[in-house]
This record gives sequence, C-alpha cells and structure tokens, in this order.
Amino acid sequence: MRRSILTILAALLTVVALGSLVVAASGDNSTVTRARLERSLASSFANLYTAKARLQGRTDVTPVSLDPQVMCDKAGPINIDVGPGGDWVCLMSWTDPEVPMPAEGYGKFELNVHSNDCYTASSPSKLIGFRTLADASGTEVVNPAFEFDSCFDPSGDDITTGVVFPSLFTVTSTVITPDTDGRAGLQLTCGSGERGCVGEIQVSLGRQDLGVIPIALDEESSVTLPLPEQIPETTTEVTLTVILSEGFGPTSQVSLPVQGP
Repeated sequence: MRRSILTILAALLTVVALGSLVVAASGDNSTVTRARLERSLASSFANLYTAKARLQGRTDVTPVSLDPQVMCDKAGPINIDVGPGGDWVCLMSWTDPEVPMPAEGYGKFELNVHSNDCYTASSPSKLIGFRTLADASGTEVVNPAFEFDSCFDPSGDDITTGVVFPSLFTVTSTVITPDTDGRAGLQLTCGSGERGCVGEIQVSLGRQDLGVIPIALDEESSVTLPLPEQIPETTTEVTLTVILSEGFGPTSQVSLPVQGP
C-alpha cells in the first residue's frame, strides 16, 4: 500500500515538473521576444514589399529606402511581450512615396507566432492591397506582402529596438441615443501602442458646454455622456473635442447625431 502511494506521488510530481517546463518554455524564458520579432518582421516585410514593387514594375523601392520601423505587443500593455501565441500585434511604419502612412503614422500587422520561432503575419490591406494584384503586364499574381511566413534566429539580437508608437484612440459610436432617463453611452477604443490613451473629451450639445470626460484606457471602453435631462428638440448632434496627453486621436471635432430613445 505504501509503495503504491509513493508511486502515485512520484507520478504526480513528474506531471507537475513537466508542466512547469512547458510554462517556462512558453513564458518568460521563451525565445519568442518582442525585440526578435520586431527585427525579423522589419527585415522580412522590407524584402517582400520590395518584391511586390518589382512585380508592379517599380524600381524606386528597396529594403533600405523603405526603412521599416516596428513595435510589437503581445496581448495588451499589461502582459509581458514574451512567448508564442496568436495574440501578437505589431505596428509598422515605412517610407513609400506612392503609399503615404495614415495620420497615426503606422499600419497594424497581426501575428500568429509559434514555439519553433516562426510566425505568420497578416498585413493591413489598406496599405498593402489584397491577396492578389495586377503585375506590370496586367496579369493577376499573388501579392507577396499580403500574408507571409517567416522565422527568426532564436539566439539573435534581443536588445530592445527602442521603436514606439502612440496608441490609436477612436470614438466608435456613430450615433447618440439617450434612454428614457436621458443617459447615453459612448463607445471608445484604444488600440495597441505605447502607454495607452490618456486625456479628456470635451462634450457640447449645440452651444451648451456639457463638461469633460476623463480618458484613461488601453482597450475598448464605454462612458456615459453628461447629457441634460431635457434635450432641446432643435439640437441634432453632440460635439466631442478629444485632447490627449498620451495616444493619437481625432485631429478635429467629432460630431454625432442625436436620435430619440
């Protein structure tokens, strides 16, 4: 009986030890790190984007002229940027005179990173185009930069690249609908970036100043607008002025129509 108990205990300890090894392999001790991904993605993308340009008959683009800058993040700002998974997001800027960067200054890439130090990257179609494109002769061909696989050296440079981008703050609500008590929610998002979105939203209804909503978020959130109990029938929209100390937001006022409950 005693021997059986000892055997069971030994087996349990072995399972626990193996589990710890698996956690270590996929956690802080993983070879999958932010710095290695940033360097690898920049290099791989530059080569593939150049290949795309060549297919289109362009010779003015090279990996050097693109000068891609990459910032990667795993599962949001509260998590350590280490380990495999499908929750890696990388922000990248590059220089192409025919494809200007959006106002925030970068495009968003989604990565599925494997424990074998390889990954699949999905590019932003607004900047890269779709899965196929017309080459210089008009033939439909595969776009090499649309989605691609790559690998990195697990013992490669792991020193931080120092590249950071601001989080993109967006008002996702398209209309303001007060309930029977006059309350209305406002949907907000803060995308992947450095230090989240911090600041305030100044709210006005027509010419009436309704006060300020503080902002401090790093993902999707909802706030309640400070609306008056009675909204004048002549008022048709709420105006939002976003002022951020951290993050990148709308550069002009956001006006949302008001509709009845």
